[in-house]
Amino acid sequence: MMKLKLMVASLIVLTTVISPFSVSASEAEYDPVNTSGEVLCLPGSFYQPKSDCSLLGPSAYLYRMADLGVTFPLHSVAGKVPDPSLTYVDVRYGEVVRQNASVYASLEDAVKKGKVVRKIDSPYSFISYRDEAVVDGKRYYMVDFGGWMTANDISRIGTPSLFQGKAFSQTPERSFGWISFPTQTKLTPGFATDDYTGREVYRYEEVQIYATELVDDIEWYMIGPDEWIPEKRDWQRLIGRVILNPNPPEGVDNGRWIEVNLKDQTVAVYDQGQLVFATLIASGIEPFWTRPGLFQIYQKYDSTPMRGAFEADRSDAYYLEDVPWTLYYDKARALHGTYWHNGFGTPRSHGCVNMSVGDSRWLYDWVNVGDWVYVWDPSGETPTDPEFYGDGGA
Repeated sequence: MMKLKLMVASLIVLTTVISPFSVSASEAEYDPVNTSGEVLCLPGSFYQPKSDCSLLGPSAYLYRMADLGVTFPLHSVAGKVPDPSLTYVDVRYGEVVRQNASVYASLEDAVKKGKVVRKIDSPYSFISYRDEAVVDGKRYYMVDFGGWMTANDISRIGTPSLFQGKAFSQTPERSFGWISFPTQTKLTPGFATDDYTGREVYRYEEVQIYATELVDDIEWYMIGPDEWIPEKRDWQRLIGRVILNPNPPEGVDNGRWIEVNLKDQTVAVYDQGQLVFATLIASGIEPFWTRPGLFQIYQKYDSTPMRGAFEADRSDAYYLEDVPWTLYYDKARALHGTYWHNGFGTPRSHGCVNMSVGDSRWLYDWVNVGDWVYVWDPSGETPTDPEFYGDGGA
């Protein structure tokens, strides 16, 4: 009997020493089930704690984590990233860096500064080109069929953002999201304590949300064991959260809808009550908000130009060629691919819902004309009065 007690005591000490989790004094006092046993419960027994052992130490920690949905080893969100080939586009893009840039009638005219067929006068302009040539050491781009521009007027854009969301065969168990701005995690929620973990979560990293807590009017998310981040810091949102809501909005009559969350800058796509896709977006920036409401897709274009201006002096005019995978749903507002920025997770459009090229292609392939788009703002900060909204833009 004495040998048995010594063996149990040794096992308890060994389990405590090799446990990968640090246990604070507060955790040692945690009593979710039972602490009256003569010996400590082994970590493996926390799922069904026995009445003859005390749920303290590592077992108490594991029990508390399991109660929040955190089990070990950790698993990523269910689902998978779509085929990377969806990020491919068969055109190349460039930013027009000189106002009133000329488009010449031919390559020869571009070389000799000859016949001009049009001018690109919008201060925010992007072109697409199909061919390029070098003549006497100078580069030229074919931006129209037969029309050419000089390299002095164009700054070539590399590969558009390769960020992709995630496709699902069933709705995940809990909310999740993507980091939109790098930040360091904390052991506890709130800025009052300086208990940073030293681990930084990087931009576009996918995280699960196991618990939320409101501290000083800021919502904090637990994204891992004793790892918390705030939803925002100052004006910058740090995470785009997908709020799971498989119940169709009132008015959706075919079980297929696209939910645009303006607060979290995310899109969630549902089909018959199941989440099938989710990703980060960039919606309209003040005063060009993306209008909340329920709409229907009324037009699909695999590629289309966009242009517009809102100020009388056209100082904010934009001109965008070959915008890929465009789905119009509210006047000039659309969900579409975006090659000219990589700022997903933060508002920055003229009212459209900007997506990465790969994400917009996935959505374009899935959606039917007539499918529903539900736009809402959980914070209630986006105006809903129709007087605030014109036709919208890219």
